Amino acid sequence: MKPLAGLLLAAILLHGQDFNNIFAERVGTGLQFVDGLVWSRSGFLIFSDARKKRIYRVDPGKPPAPTDEDSNAAEGLAFDPQGRLYICEPGTRRVIRIDAKNKQDVIADAFQGKKLNAPNDLVVRKDGHVYFTDPAFASQIDARELDFNGVFHVTPKGEIEAVAKWSTRPNGITLSADGKTLFVVDSDRHAVVAFDLDGKTGGAGNPRDVIQNIDGVPGGIRTDVTGKIYVGARGLGVYAPDGKRLQQLLIGEIITNCTFGDPDFETLYVSGRKSIYKIRLGVKGALSY
Repeated sequence: MKPLAGLLLAAILLHGQDFNNIFAERVGTGLQFVDGLVWSRSGFLIFSDARKKRIYRVDPGKPPAPTDEDSNAAEGLAFDPQGRLYICEPGTRRVIRIDAKNKQDVIADAFQGKKLNAPNDLVVRKDGHVYFTDPAFASQIDARELDFNGVFHVTPKGEIEAVAKWSTRPNGITLSADGKTLFVVDSDRHAVVAFDLDGKTGGAGNPRDVIQNIDGVPGGIRTDVTGKIYVGARGLGVYAPDGKRLQQLLIGEIITNCTFGDPDFETLYVSGRKSIYKIRLGVKGALSY
C-alpha cells in the first residue's frame, strides 16, 4: 500500500537515529479494538481484537485474517523462545500458553487462593520468566476478588508472586533489551514505572517512575536496542532512556499498542483502535524471546 499522506512523521534526529522522511503505512483496518500485537519468528504478525473476540494473523502483503485460536476476548499476546504463544484472557481471568500442537496450559489464574482480576498484557523473558499486568477496568471492578491491581511474576517452575500491588491500574508491560529492567505502564497516573530484575531469580525491585505526564491514557509499550521507549496513548510517544520525550508520532490517533517486527526487527507495528500501521524505523526492537 502507499504511505498515508496525512501520517507523515516529523523529520528529526533521535539519539543518532534519522527519522527523516519516515511514513506510517496502514496494513489493516475495519477492526473494533486492536490490542496484543506480537511478531512471530516464523515471519508474521498476530494481534487480538477484544471486541470481535478474535486473534488475527497478518502475513506480509496480505490483509489481517482470523486464526483458529479461541481468543476468549484475548488482549495481551507474547511468544517465548520455543515459539509458544501466551495469551491474556480477561474474560476467563487467566493467562494461558499454547504450543505448536495446540496443547493449552494455564500459566496463572489465581493468587493466594483468589481469582485474578483481568490479565491485560504480558512479556516473557528469554529464560522463561513471565511478567503480566492484572488491572480491573469498568465492570471488572465489581467482580474482582483481589483488593489490588497487580503486576505479577511467574517463574519457569510456575511459582507466582506479586511484583507490585497498586490502587491504580497497570496496563502495558515490556522488557529492556538486556532483560534487566521491567517497564510497566500506569494508565491512571499517566506514567511508566521501571523495576530492576534479578538475572537469576527474575525477582523485581527498586520501582521508580521513568516517564511522567503522558499525554492521553497510556497503554502498550515497547523498547529498542538503544534504550528508547515507545508508549501508545494520544499518539505514539518516543522517549529517551531517561524519560525525556523526543517525539510524538501518529498524532491524532489513539494508540493502543505496538511491537517490533519484520525479519530484521526494525519495523514498528502500531495499533490504533480500528487500524494497524507499520513504521520503518531502521533501529532494532528489544527482542525478549
